[in-house]
Amino acid sequence: MEFTTKSTAPHLPFSPDEPTRSLSGLILKNNVKAHYQNFPNGVSDFIKSECLQNIGDSSPLIRATVGILITTIASKGELQNWPELLPKLCLLLDSEDYNTCEGAFGALQKICEDSAEVLDSDVLDRPLNVMIPKFLQFFKHSSPKIRSHAIACVNQFIISRTQALMLHIDGFIENLFALATDEEPEVRKNVCRALVMLLEVRMDRLLPHMHSIIEYMLQRTQDQDENVALEACEFWLTLAEQPVCKDVLCNHLSKLTPVLVNGMKYSEIDIILLKDIRPRFHRSRTVAQQHEGERDGIEEDDDEDDDLDDDDTISDWNLRKCSAAALDVLANVFRDDLLLPILPLLKELLFHPEWVIKESGILVLGAIAEGCMQGMITYLPELIPHLVQCLSDKKALVRSITCWTLSRYAHWVVSQPPDTYLKPLMTELLKRILDSNKRVQEAACSAFATLEEEACTELVPYLAYILDTLVFAFSKYQHKNLLILYDAIGTLADSVGHHLNKPEYIQMLMPPLIAKWNQLKDEDKDLFPLLECLSSVATALQSGFLPYCEPVYQRCVNLVQKTLAQAMLHQSQPDQYEAPDKDFMIVALDLLSGLAEGLGGNIEQLVAPSNILTLMYQCMQDKMPEVRQSSFALLGDLTKACFQHVKPCIADFMPILGTNLNPELISVCNNATWAIGEISIQMGAEMQPYVAMVLHQLVEIINRPNTPKTLLENTAITIGRLGYVCPQEVAPMLQQFIRPWCTSLRNIRDNEEKDSAFRGICTMISVNPGGVVQDFIFFCDAVASWVNPKDDLRDMFGKILHGFKNQEQACSRGSFAMGDDGRGTSYTQGTCYPLLGVGSASWGGKGVQTVTPPQPSGRAGWEGGVS
Repeated sequence: MEFTTKSTAPHLPFSPDEPTRSLSGLILKNNVKAHYQNFPNGVSDFIKSECLQNIGDSSPLIRATVGILITTIASKGELQNWPELLPKLCLLLDSEDYNTCEGAFGALQKICEDSAEVLDSDVLDRPLNVMIPKFLQFFKHSSPKIRSHAIACVNQFIISRTQALMLHIDGFIENLFALATDEEPEVRKNVCRALVMLLEVRMDRLLPHMHSIIEYMLQRTQDQDENVALEACEFWLTLAEQPVCKDVLCNHLSKLTPVLVNGMKYSEIDIILLKDIRPRFHRSRTVAQQHEGERDGIEEDDDEDDDLDDDDTISDWNLRKCSAAALDVLANVFRDDLLLPILPLLKELLFHPEWVIKESGILVLGAIAEGCMQGMITYLPELIPHLVQCLSDKKALVRSITCWTLSRYAHWVVSQPPDTYLKPLMTELLKRILDSNKRVQEAACSAFATLEEEACTELVPYLAYILDTLVFAFSKYQHKNLLILYDAIGTLADSVGHHLNKPEYIQMLMPPLIAKWNQLKDEDKDLFPLLECLSSVATALQSGFLPYCEPVYQRCVNLVQKTLAQAMLHQSQPDQYEAPDKDFMIVALDLLSGLAEGLGGNIEQLVAPSNILTLMYQCMQDKMPEVRQSSFALLGDLTKACFQHVKPCIADFMPILGTNLNPELISVCNNATWAIGEISIQMGAEMQPYVAMVLHQLVEIINRPNTPKTLLENTAITIGRLGYVCPQEVAPMLQQFIRPWCTSLRNIRDNEEKDSAFRGICTMISVNPGGVVQDFIFFCDAVASWVNPKDDLRDMFGKILHGFKNQEQACSRGSFAMGDDGRGTSYTQGTCYPLLGVGSASWGGKGVQTVTPPQPSGRAGWEGGVS
């Protein structure tokens, strides 16, 4: 079909320029978005009419603006009230005027993107039954722009498996293959995108052609157009998640590996962008003493600017990151088999004189760390020292990626003698934390946090040196990296715990933290990471935090109170008051938990005069799950620390806890379960009125398939604790939970939580021995998981085990047996049940607590770890 080009725009006495017309359209679009429901009928009808009149404007910019306006109106629920829109746009596709056809297709593509669900519903009488066959006709159109629109429209319906598309799936795939080598990059990109999505939903249709598809995707991953290459590279990420991956890809690994590795180099355009975004301002001369280890004699290249902050001008997701992520997931699929094609490449890359190539090699080494760890162990004694040397490379991009790669091997480093690798690595990473380049600071701080998690108390001998560096960084870091520094300090506190509670360490660490705390206003979101950091520090310092606790406690209470007050105002007058950011309340509740855990009974003097329990009662009923999650964690910690203040509220709290035992919200359920267990320990027999509120839900959770491990463990401990204090109420249900109870707790280490839970199960067995008979072997297995139980608990186990052993012998003799304590054994329905007397004992307890506050920024995988 030959096109003519004519304008359908009305003639005006004056002709506004394109940008003005486009801006007018976008202002109108914003008005439609905000106030469309209030438009008079005549106005909305006029806008619709003008849109369709100008869909074929000669200006591509105006056509695109009209398309945006149309889809905005459609997304306001107007597809139902604009019944002529879709038929009219489909009719315009057949226009002989190119501008009209392209404008209509552009609008349809936007509608398909924004309203896919409505288009595939009965509300509109399923227009896709007509539209998808219509789109398929344009796959072979003479205009590449039209071909691209057609594929993009159909692509919107792949993931949802739209019936109208599934009926034409073979024709769709056939058309895609025909366009595989299209000269237009946008068409090739859309073909690749379609194949990636089909991999997820219609593997059955692609499998017969998989060899050819893989060969095609290998070519496209090397496409000269980076957008096409990126779309094709997604194919390997998606294929790695498919069960057939290993079978279909194994013969292509030798070709694919070099392609992915090559894609991991910074492109020329990346490097140009990195150089072009340096800030240009006069730097005053300042005289300052160099901090020990700050520069370490690194001489930067002349073309590298110390003030270069980050590469935000480069796409967040690019070919480099996608290639690295693909290599990572494929390493997890093929494991050490991937080393065969990759080791020769690595050898060449890691020692290459060109920094861009060496940098990509270090990235490759980090990408394969998780999947190929076993095979890499042989080479690590040589590679880790080489990487530690690379931390001093003159190129900042080499130093930053080396930080990340070393963090991927932190687990192995920590498993070796500390002086061999840990100490040199730690020393160099601390120097890089004080690097002059902000990107390197960020990478080093993030890597050090990972090292802290792995090394834990191995870092105790070096605490003074570590704190000296981290505290100096406070004066050096600017806004973005300060947030990552808080994470590193919080992680250090989590890792070394009470070892941080020494006067000299406290004197180093607390003044800069409190200074930042005092600088920030209550409305400043930078409070989030600082509050999280202080929560970890308070827990670690324990009594060492006492001098700082009162203002911190009071501010947290105020933050909670202000947020709740703002929420009430918004609820009553939504037009006048904005909804509050509840993250302020969440992090404040988490810091209060940290204070309660760290200060223990010392927090009583802060709780007594405050209204925290009233506020907590409101938070426990908040609609936002994360608020309830944090409030239940605080309830558990306050129950342990100062139960005298919690006890008067138990009658109000328990029904709320019962209604939150919903395993669909795992973290909320987990913390509610844990809090119930802590309350049980403190209440003792007075817990009896509340058992019925929670027991059935807890038994359901512990029997639920695919329940996360931590929730199972907490549920088992809480059931055990309830049974310890109220055995008569819980023991009758023993048979319903004994097996999953035993399997949940057989793998946790000896600790106070496990101790109290097992005392509870022994007490329940003494009340209802019949409840354990069928699953007695599971009980024996759970008992055997103890390494060193307390003497009185060991005696409780012994009585039960000997009682059952004696009863088994008595049953085999057919006689009535007496236990060691002189109590008889009964027979019920042919089964022998011992009537055991199990003594109680004193105990202490601590819950398995999982509190998941908002994650700090700066420690990410492919998003944050790789630039």
